[in-house]
Amino acid sequence: MELGLVGLGRMGHNMRERLRRAGHTVVGYDHRPDVRDVPSLEALVERLTAPRAVWVMVPAGDPTRETIAALAELLGEGDVVVDGGNSRWTDDQAHARALAERGIGFVDCGVSGGVWGLENGYALMCGGDADDIAKVQPAFDSLKPDNEFGFVHAGKAGAGHFSKMVHNGIEYALMQAYAEGWELLEAADQVDNVTEVLRSWRAGTVIRSWLLDLLVAALDEDDHLSRIAGYAEDSGEGRWTVEAAIEHGVPANAIATALFARFTSRQDDSPAMKAVAAMRQQFGGHAVRGESAPESA
Repeated sequence: MELGLVGLGRMGHNMRERLRRAGHTVVGYDHRPDVRDVPSLEALVERLTAPRAVWVMVPAGDPTRETIAALAELLGEGDVVVDGGNSRWTDDQAHARALAERGIGFVDCGVSGGVWGLENGYALMCGGDADDIAKVQPAFDSLKPDNEFGFVHAGKAGAGHFSKMVHNGIEYALMQAYAEGWELLEAADQVDNVTEVLRSWRAGTVIRSWLLDLLVAALDEDDHLSRIAGYAEDSGEGRWTVEAAIEHGVPANAIATALFARFTSRQDDSPAMKAVAAMRQQFGGHAVRGESAPESA
């Protein structure tokens, strides 16, 4: 099939390559001249044969909103727009309504796979009308992993990104659990080779996963992670997952804790821990850092 692809960053560039390897015609646009196939959105639309499909892979928020608004002016009835970024599901509902007024279909597609997707395929979680999804199905079939899993029509508009949001919230909690386990193994003196312990978990255990494989790969490069600062950003989906859990009355304890741990990582000297240390000193005479007073029982 023919497909326009807007946004040729780390994932978009590899997705274009995987689609082309599968025999699809992909016309790519990016603000960087060295990676794009056409100089403008107008030129991209002109290169495609109606009914056209344009996949947007730009940062969530204003960049996505502005791109979809521009495509709404360029596309026509029967065309379809796919948002494959990490947009919030409420934005999808607004985009679907606005495009429907012009007879343009809309599919939201949560995409997981990162930089490994080119070779391994991408997990795709889609929301939207079945007829619109069918127009892009050949691309979905080529992008997903080469097995029976990896693609789902999750529901109506917004369902794809809602599913990806929850996926990323779970990812937060899983990474936090692995990180805390690794730190405990490092802190104790009973284990001589922490990396090999983690490596042994990669087969035959109930906690084996691709995330564990990636942690072991990182430790192979830097055994104590001494070259990496203890700072981790959050990309938005973790916050949105916790907000959705509050809205629906779902106790998402592990995900919320993992999100707040990201915030702790950004503090060189935690103000809250200063207060905790001060209270411990007041009620129990416990020493604070820099003080030599002994702790009391």
